[in-house]
Amino acid sequence: MAPEEKAEPEEKAAPAARRRNPRGQGQVLRAQLVDAAAKLLATLDQPETLTLRQVAREVGVAPASIYGHFPDLGALVQYVLRLRYDELARLMEEAARPARDPLAELVARCAAYVRWGVGQPGPYRTLFGGRMPADLVPRSEHGAGAEMLGAVIDALAAAAAPDRVRATQEQRWQAGLLLWTAMHGLISLYNDHGTIPWPPLDDLITELLALHTGRPEAEIAAALP
Repeated sequence: MAPEEKAEPEEKAAPAARRRNPRGQGQVLRAQLVDAAAKLLATLDQPETLTLRQVAREVGVAPASIYGHFPDLGALVQYVLRLRYDELARLMEEAARPARDPLAELVARCAAYVRWGVGQPGPYRTLFGGRMPADLVPRSEHGAGAEMLGAVIDALAAAAAPDRVRATQEQRWQAGLLLWTAMHGLISLYNDHGTIPWPPLDDLITELLALHTGRPEAEIAAALP
């Protein structure tokens, strides 16, 4: 009787190699993640509660898919903020570029800021709503906002009526900050209380800038883009 042959051990199936994304598809997913995060930040009642899981659900992918593009939620949110700051800064710069004098530059910058804030209430709230925790979005990430404020401060100092000229840099900074605060209040109230019978937005911009520059309303209105 022939000795019993030993059965050959079964070969283990080789692990399936991970498929690489088709060329360009990774960038498509990254853009979708950014768009989803931006949409959620702009529409959530409490944007500070945003999670990676919500972003993944919005796009229709597993949460782990996000880590190939952003290391954590903070990095994704900060990227969205930079995009929004760049968008607003670009609009303000483009509006001011054709200005022929300091008053026209100031009016163009401020009008662009207010109109964008009213036309894009969700993105405006994302930038200036003050709801993002510091551990998620460090204060340094709002540096672009400080640059826009600086441009408004300089434009106001150059456009103000002679009796409104501030002697020191600290006084000029305070005057510009008050103007920025007034614009922020106008946008926030306009967006949050739309049932109020508001005057035309350009009329409000004109009166606000007349108050802060000491220049006649007719000059401000004539300079509006």
